[in-house]
Amino acid sequence: MAPRRPSALPAGESLGAAALNAVDEAARAIAGLLDIEEALQLIVERVRTLVGARYAALGIVGADDRIQRFITSGMPPHQREAIGPLPQGRGLLGLIIRKARSYRIPNIAAHPDSSGFPANHPPMTSFLGVPVTSGGRSVGNFYLTDKIGAPEFTPTDQRLVELFALHAGIAIDNARLHQDAAAYAIVQERDRIGRDLHDGIIQSLYAVSLSLEDVPEMMGTSPAEAEGRVDAAIESLQTSIRELRGFIYGLRPETLDGADVPAGIVALSEMFRYNTLVEVDLDVDADAGGDLLWEHGAELLQLVRESLSNAARHANAKHLHVSFRRDEGVTSLIVADDGVGFDASGAVATGHDGLRNMRGRAEAIGATLRVESAIGEGTRIIVTMPNRADT
Repeated sequence: MAPRRPSALPAGESLGAAALNAVDEAARAIAGLLDIEEALQLIVERVRTLVGARYAALGIVGADDRIQRFITSGMPPHQREAIGPLPQGRGLLGLIIRKARSYRIPNIAAHPDSSGFPANHPPMTSFLGVPVTSGGRSVGNFYLTDKIGAPEFTPTDQRLVELFALHAGIAIDNARLHQDAAAYAIVQERDRIGRDLHDGIIQSLYAVSLSLEDVPEMMGTSPAEAEGRVDAAIESLQTSIRELRGFIYGLRPETLDGADVPAGIVALSEMFRYNTLVEVDLDVDADAGGDLLWEHGAELLQLVRESLSNAARHANAKHLHVSFRRDEGVTSLIVADDGVGFDASGAVATGHDGLRNMRGRAEAIGATLRVESAIGEGTRIIVTMPNRADT
């Protein structure tokens, strides 16, 4: 179906600047709305005001040409509730749906397609119905009744509503697309979480259950081996609990996307303290990450994760210090522990790629990573990068 064009006005009559400004103002009000419910309600409010109607409604029609939603303006909520179920699209409402064109009717009751009003419905006389389309598709229909201060709606009113209907159709489509995109993002995130849990924690728990299946029999034949199997299962379960807690912390927005690096560092440090019972001193400037690109912030948080993970696995530390500050044109991140330390000048053993990966992350965001450590003297991971405002 070709896009519907607004109707022509009678010869010698044109839309004035004030009327066009009113349409423009109403269109701008709805253009940026992304919440579908808010957009629909505001659209109905604005179209009613635009032509001075006492009542207005927007009917959203389904594929079966039946009204699925009916948003109203000008009618008190208690009166709308008293009318009862949604209209079925009969009478004049159905006429607009079937014919897909505008109608101006001076007297609703006198029109041959009128089917009357249900109980508790307020009396209405004049009527203006206009289809709302977008990209050649029907989106819904405007229904306006009772022109205030006049016996009926004018051709100018019809033209105004038709112009506004074009903007309204685009706004409704935009809000629907945003709603669909948000729903899709939720589904995608749910799937990602499911994959991460399945590939990591769930598989670990399944392995623990398999390892315990033979324990009842082993209690009689090999009690020492059974005891060792149970001890190993307990250790695996504790590891899974720590991983699950870490996974939950990782879902916090500030630790997930790098939008708030200082808050993310605090959250990761709290998680580390809880999991390891190692004391953590924090020296975090809440404003230090203000000029970071989000992807740089995400990489910095990954560096914090890996530094804390290394300290937990290898350092045997009793105390940790985490600093994140911006001073003299440089943003610096320091994670220092008082653990066993290692020979930082020696070659990295095969299979231990943590530091190499961390250097790669740092280089990817234009930062430098320095490791200071010696056996028995703890370890300091130092990351520095120039501030964007100073480069």
